[in-house]
Amino acid sequence: MLVNIQTQSKSISYTGCLTQICFDLVFAGLENCLLAAMAYDHYVAICHPLRYAIIMNPHLCGLLILLSLLISIMSALLHSLMVLHLSFCIDLEIPQFFCELPQVLKLACSDTLFNNILQYFMTSILGGGLFLGIIFSYIQIVSSLLKMPSTGGMCKSFSTCGSHLSVVTLFYGTGFGVYLSSAATLPSRKSAIASVMYTVVTPMLNAVIYSLRNKDIMGALRKLISRISSFH
Repeated sequence: MLVNIQTQSKSISYTGCLTQICFDLVFAGLENCLLAAMAYDHYVAICHPLRYAIIMNPHLCGLLILLSLLISIMSALLHSLMVLHLSFCIDLEIPQFFCELPQVLKLACSDTLFNNILQYFMTSILGGGLFLGIIFSYIQIVSSLLKMPSTGGMCKSFSTCGSHLSVVTLFYGTGFGVYLSSAATLPSRKSAIASVMYTVVTPMLNAVIYSLRNKDIMGALRKLISRISSFH
């Protein structure tokens, strides 16, 4: 996207398009898995605080990261290899700012039935399955918080989940909206806006959302706002 903006060119090669699809699926799958791992981390921290250091040890954390990376890479390679078997006409126009798998499949000249089945299957298993895992974790968290006698302790414990919930809402809300509705005929503009949300806006906001929990960052932000206000 940045290269296209710099060169003022909207064209991309066949190899570049396949590479873009692969990397897009790798990073989307990786974020999907890591969000589920973070939900489990919050569940252990709130529901089993005394056993947190034992359960979430460095070995398990490294294993979760490695497993997330392997799952996302294998899923992306599977989709990319299946796209290689498709035939395309020349001079295609993708109604998107990058090579997104659902949009590319719609432009194929050959049968894409198996590709679509694979896409929905993997989205249901990885996306849907991990999303249900996140929901289950938060059900357990809310159930544990309701048993707390102190309201202040309840709010403090749940506040640690605010950043994660914000990212989950942005990522899954827009991601599922694009992929689960790809079978329907959506206006290209609306599809592109939704894709911008989960490919550009959400990753960009991750740093901002999580940094707002840092006292030093919040202090620097207040100083910046006060300086801007005094300047005006």
